[in-house]
Amino acid sequence: MQAQESRATSYTTLADGPDFRHELEVKRSRFITVIRRTGDEDGARALVAGLRREFHDARHHCSAFVLGPDRDIQRSSDDGEPSGTAGIPMLEALIRRETAPGVTDLSDVSAVVVRYFGGILLGAGGLVRAYSESVSSALELAPLVRRSRLRVCSIEVAHSGAGRLENDLRAAGYVMAETSYGARNTVLRIALPDRADELGRAAERLAAMTAGNAVLVTGGTEWIDVPC
Repeated sequence: MQAQESRATSYTTLADGPDFRHELEVKRSRFITVIRRTGDEDGARALVAGLRREFHDARHHCSAFVLGPDRDIQRSSDDGEPSGTAGIPMLEALIRRETAPGVTDLSDVSAVVVRYFGGILLGAGGLVRAYSESVSSALELAPLVRRSRLRVCSIEVAHSGAGRLENDLRAAGYVMAETSYGARNTVLRIALPDRADELGRAAERLAAMTAGNAVLVTGGTEWIDVPC
């Protein structure tokens, strides 16, 4: 449950799953990029710490992350590279990533680029390009989801009719949330856009589906992943 409502009602983030890794070689320097979905600064820093242990012999572990529905937490680190040549290009690759034509709303994402120096100096411009391309290339591999603030509504129905109603709701395109089971009834939960007109239409449709035998009860809002 979201403790404080944001200005944004949705944003794009990485799908849940393992880290996404990509390796780029530029003039014998290796740039190993790892991106992870992270919900807070502790998670972002844990990624950096873990990669420092894994790649303990690397010269640089540069990082950037953007957090929150409003993307109001943004941090980056050059980790010993010349100032402005690593962390900031990485951060810009995150915040400028288009998730749809003309849309840049990627958030809750951390990126770390581990560099093994290959013996050839790349210069400031070369470093900027390498770190930016490393993050952009890793993002190309990562599946994305929409994370939306939705109003979760409950529907209490007899166990015998719960399966059919759930199938009907899914077929109608509703996003299903957690289902719970009581002694006699099943409580189905659907997640709806937090607007009065959407709630009204859903209530009417539910009444039609169940011949008026089920009622839509509105609850609180939650952030829920919706496939892109």
